[in-house]
Amino acid sequence: MALDREALALCPVGHTDRSSSLNNLAVQLSTRFSHQGNDGDLDEGITLHREALALRLVGHTDRSSSLNNLANRLSTRFSHQGNDGDLDEGYHTSQGSAGFAPGNDGDLDEGIALHREALALRPVGHTDRSLSLNNLANQLSTHFGQQRNREDLNESRENLCCALTLLTQHDPRQLNVHLSLADVHLSFHHSRLDSTSPGEDPDSLTVSMHHLKAAANVVSAGLRPRLRASLHWIHRASQYSHGTELKAYATSMQFLDAFMSATASVSSRHSAMKEFPRTLAMDAASCALRSVALMKKFRDLSSLLDKPPASNPEGTANVSIEAEAARYRHLVDEWNRAVEEIRKIEGFSRFLLPPLFSDLQAAAHDGPIIVLLASESSCNAIIIPHLQPPTSIQLPTTLEKLQALVDKLQGASEAALKKTLMELWDNVVGPVVENLGRFAQRGSRIWWCPTSVFNSLPLHTAGEYNREHGQFLSWLYISSYTPSLTALIKARKSLDRSLPVPFVVIGQNLPDGASHTLYGVEPELDLVQSLISPLPSVLFTKITSDDATKSRALRALRDNTWLHFACHGIQNYEEPFKSAFLMRDQPLSLVDITQMDLSRHEFVFLSACETAVGDPSTPDEVIHLAAGLQFAGVKSVVGTLWEVDDGTVGCLVKAFYRTLCGDGKMNSKRAAQALHRAVQSLASDKDIPLEQRIVFIHIGI
Repeated sequence: MALDREALALCPVGHTDRSSSLNNLAVQLSTRFSHQGNDGDLDEGITLHREALALRLVGHTDRSSSLNNLANRLSTRFSHQGNDGDLDEGYHTSQGSAGFAPGNDGDLDEGIALHREALALRPVGHTDRSLSLNNLANQLSTHFGQQRNREDLNESRENLCCALTLLTQHDPRQLNVHLSLADVHLSFHHSRLDSTSPGEDPDSLTVSMHHLKAAANVVSAGLRPRLRASLHWIHRASQYSHGTELKAYATSMQFLDAFMSATASVSSRHSAMKEFPRTLAMDAASCALRSVALMKKFRDLSSLLDKPPASNPEGTANVSIEAEAARYRHLVDEWNRAVEEIRKIEGFSRFLLPPLFSDLQAAAHDGPIIVLLASESSCNAIIIPHLQPPTSIQLPTTLEKLQALVDKLQGASEAALKKTLMELWDNVVGPVVENLGRFAQRGSRIWWCPTSVFNSLPLHTAGEYNREHGQFLSWLYISSYTPSLTALIKARKSLDRSLPVPFVVIGQNLPDGASHTLYGVEPELDLVQSLISPLPSVLFTKITSDDATKSRALRALRDNTWLHFACHGIQNYEEPFKSAFLMRDQPLSLVDITQMDLSRHEFVFLSACETAVGDPSTPDEVIHLAAGLQFAGVKSVVGTLWEVDDGTVGCLVKAFYRTLCGDGKMNSKRAAQALHRAVQSLASDKDIPLEQRIVFIHIGI
């Protein structure tokens, strides 16, 4: 930006390159506006584009480009501020007429006439003829919306078809033409003007969906535009309940997976996901569940790495689209050969392919997994047993009702909490329990795999609290959670039985920036030490106070396979990967944790606030500290849903470790049962409120 301003200063009025410098700075201001939303940048960019246009008189080779740039920016300002004058002037400049007056049908007619004139100046063979055809077609379509004249739609369609024939097979501009054709055919459908001519498809809606699919399949356009086109396809197919809806979802999921694969870091992937619908995966699953015959197609979603070729903006000179397409095809061929070679390596046969459902079922080896899905169309539970086919249950609730349950949990009194947990039983957990008897015996283990809003609900503690002889999930089954089936499979791959067991407790009672001391930390560490250090199979280490720094905690996390954290934890809802344990000098964040290989780690106890609170905006898998540890490889994790009292922690920690290793043996697979019994032991203590008895959850094997 600064360099463009300096260049403009060196091109005073009268300089031959001033219009180019004006245009360059305006483009940079527009780019910054798109990132920061500063109205001043947009207004200044428009002013500079106007000045550039004034210097490019009729006959100037770049006048059409300046007209287009100014029109686009005016349209942007109209969308941003709702200024009708900008919209009208945007139409005017894109047509190339300085005297186009807004406000009536005559203006639109003049715009169409100017587009026809521009088209006449771009005969067959001109590189921008297809662009003029597309512009004229779009204006004719707009004119149809005003006058309802079928001839406008017919001519619009003909021009778009001509534009398509002028573009080569690998021209990225095909995507926009297909999208325009889809809109035109939707106009035919809305107006009940479906063609009845011989040889033409009478169903304009089907033709529209065909063009949306074709737009998504223009490989040379790049992943992001194709992904957006596929989302438009989903919207239209869902709006009209068209048969291509599931295919549209499958295509979007494939593109989204490839787009994420090309994004560098875990945190940047999470940020990139916010550009797209957060319920995409759940909506796709819901769509598949609505048609059992199509479920296998949905499971066949693939992950194909794809990198778009360089774009070819309007006005760029001497750019060979064919040469770029050839280069791109060569790169794709090389990439395909490399992938095939990788798949020949033992253990990599499914490289960049989705896991088989039979492989995912391995996650249910020790008990059924209940996947919970919430979308605008339906809420479902899928029970996945180890060897039997999955069972789908449509839950008697909606996304709005589930969000209302989450809201009721915030600051609820004991009576209100019990009522909310009863609603959770009636609408979610109860219907699942009714179907679990075929897959799990009473007292056995089950795993919850929640998505979307389900991540914020304490499923493990649902029950009929205010009913005589009511049922409670905790009386029937031992509940654990998992952020995904693959995370659970990974956690089960190997168990470290080597001795001695390296066990470290890390406590920080006065972290950086804290205004008060956490007085419960030191007593908790002393309690754990009294229970664990006497065991002959344990190599015990204690890190606390000034020693509990970020770097020391990271080393301890690397060198010990059993850990107990007693500190303050924070959940960052805006950027979940910045959620962290607060150490003496600086936070130990989720990003730090996920970058480590913890595949040998057996167990982590997180005695810190908010370590298992999910991000409500996360598209599918939950992101929090406890889940991050399991993703990194830890087999078994205990975390907290919300703030926990020191007294509750002391009682639970004592009961937990006595059950877990009372016989002198360290086995992380017993953590869920140990937590279950410890929580039950708290039930008899009437001084501990319900919201404290249900705060701890187990994640993993």
